[in-house]
Amino acid sequence: MRIVAIVQARLGSSRLPGKVLQDLAGDTMLARVVERLRAARTIDDIVIATTTKETDDPIVQEATRLGALVWRGSETDVLERYIGAARRFSAGAVVRVTSDCPLLDPETVDRVVNGLRSAPVDYASNVHVRTYPRGLDTEVFYLETLEKIFRQATSQAAREHVTAYVMEKPGEFALSHITSETDDSDLRWTVDTEEDLALVRALYESLDLGRTLRPYREVVEFVRAQPELVKLNSHIAQKNWQDSHVA
Repeated sequence: MRIVAIVQARLGSSRLPGKVLQDLAGDTMLARVVERLRAARTIDDIVIATTTKETDDPIVQEATRLGALVWRGSETDVLERYIGAARRFSAGAVVRVTSDCPLLDPETVDRVVNGLRSAPVDYASNVHVRTYPRGLDTEVFYLETLEKIFRQATSQAAREHVTAYVMEKPGEFALSHITSETDDSDLRWTVDTEEDLALVRALYESLDLGRTLRPYREVVEFVRAQPELVKLNSHIAQKNWQDSHVA
């Protein structure tokens, strides 16, 4: 089965415009996400799914520089963007991540993928039951599952947030919830604001993450020993799937 990671990315962000091309230890945030996905053992290809707007041409240029595949679709109907990318690149299963998670953990990605493959389920994720730091979010589902969502999802939230229909109608799917041995869900490692970016940059500099892919548990241990780092963005309210930005 061909497993394709589809990374949604655009330059228009309500809280931090252009964030995915911000510098992070000498490369773009998007590049950091791609390199971490490439370190995952279960992924066959990576697609950057952006919009058809001219303002997102730099995303296409960066994806091309990184050697990733590219798909362009609707800005607001991200579900349509995903189904187009999945069909075009013959995905048997899709790994959904966003471009603002530069601390994405390859081993966690593999664990969620294997959670789908090892059980009779339609969808696996570490986001519905949160124990991992926010920013390691990974969802994995079969193309057939995505096709079902695409056919049946009608709400604005479901069209904008790809898998919101699974949360709207959980009884229609067999789900696998991947959890960690410890609960670190209080940690916020996604980038929506300047404060988030400051934290991620501090972690990249302190742990030399631009050159070394450390297991996320090592990053957790470092952060727990440096409480001032957590304070950088602990006050930021996380948008949920009902009101979050469209990536």
